[in-house]
Amino acid sequence: LDFVSDQLTDGRRFRILAVVDDCTRECLALIVDTSLSGIRVARELDRLITERGRPRMIVSDNGSEFTSNVILSWA
Repeated sequence: LDFVSDQLTDGRRFRILAVVDDCTRECLALIVDTSLSGIRVARELDRLITERGRPRMIVSDNGSEFTSNVILSWA
């Protein structure tokens, strides 16, 4: 799991949550929005688990996006 940020030519910022299988390098999801809350991230991860099954391990950096109370309680 990793977040990427960028901005459009009009200055509006957007974020991308990239979910990549570390073993196969398959991109499982790219979730794009101007704001990605912990609730939204948890909902998207639940959707992926429903579609693909629960992974043995989830790897992420310790960025602020992954230390919110919603994500910590989801894990």
